[in-house]
Amino acid sequence: MNYFNLFSNILITKGAKRILITDLQRNQSELYPIEFFDIINAFKENSIENVIASYDSESHELIKEYLELLLEKEFGFITKKSWDKNFPSFPYQFITPNAITNAYLEIKNINILNQVSESLSNLGTEYVVIHYYNVLDIDEIKYIEEIFKNSTITAIEIISEYNQIHNELFIETAENFCERIYHFSFYNCPRIPFKLKDKYKFTLSFVKEKINTNSCGKVDLKYFNTNLQKVVEAINHNSCLHKKISLDIDGNIKNCPAMIQSFGNIANTTLEKVLTDYEFRKYWNLTKDNIEICKDCEFRYICTDCRAYTEQTSFSGEGLDISKPLKCGYDPYSGRWESWSKNPLKRKAMKLYALRKM
Repeated sequence: MNYFNLFSNILITKGAKRILITDLQRNQSELYPIEFFDIINAFKENSIENVIASYDSESHELIKEYLELLLEKEFGFITKKSWDKNFPSFPYQFITPNAITNAYLEIKNINILNQVSESLSNLGTEYVVIHYYNVLDIDEIKYIEEIFKNSTITAIEIISEYNQIHNELFIETAENFCERIYHFSFYNCPRIPFKLKDKYKFTLSFVKEKINTNSCGKVDLKYFNTNLQKVVEAINHNSCLHKKISLDIDGNIKNCPAMIQSFGNIANTTLEKVLTDYEFRKYWNLTKDNIEICKDCEFRYICTDCRAYTEQTSFSGEGLDISKPLKCGYDPYSGRWESWSKNPLKRKAMKLYALRKM
């Protein structure tokens, strides 16, 4: 007897209408018809010969074609006997010792970084986004690198409004000082100011749109992430808020700067103290499997959640907002994408968030 085995790095996510096959090693995902799911499951339980024999004769060629496709795409391989004992499945466990893994800091005074850098290290933070609401200059880039020089921070992304000083010479000068900074995003930029090159240590983005708290929570194919670590975290925890801490522009400590609830201000409390508050951690383990509509979506493990802007339609017995993200225009029941802001069913929530102009 011959048996088909999925590689352990292949994740199959069943949606209401389609399935998504994700190759976690190659960081790729592909969509397939829903009936493919039952065939793959049949191969998990039975030999290839028995699976084919279980279908009517008219379907035999189709099953063989599906098998050939699985092999051609290198989603699996064929073995004889003892296949289930020799190839254990991937555990999909998410384990990290960090109390906080990532932070989003909205700041207009660069010196606030000196106030929070030690706390971020105490919590084991590795990744930081700094949204700077003033004109970013070279001295401030030096300051940011120096502040986090002996910290646990390994990666820094900087978001700042574009200014004419952010020219090619500025970028080439900045490269001399960037060790942890790996990406710059400059917004309100009417056009890309110079030809971008691949030679820099970091990546660059120049965007026309304004980036602020209202920019939070957009769901789009281009934002989907098939990185193994992120997918495994999304299977077990909330893909946006788990082990995340934020400061809004006024220094309020939040799960996300766009969320209303605050847990104190950095002027009179610490990040460490806020972390002990159960309310601060209440959304950490809310997975897409427990969010309405998202739980039936084939993209749920590669999509980032948003609790700052939701449709405000469903709440759990514990009072958690389990509504679909407001800024998602995908319908898993039809398999179609539409403009979320034009959906009449979202108008009540849009009014609540004062997003009608969007």
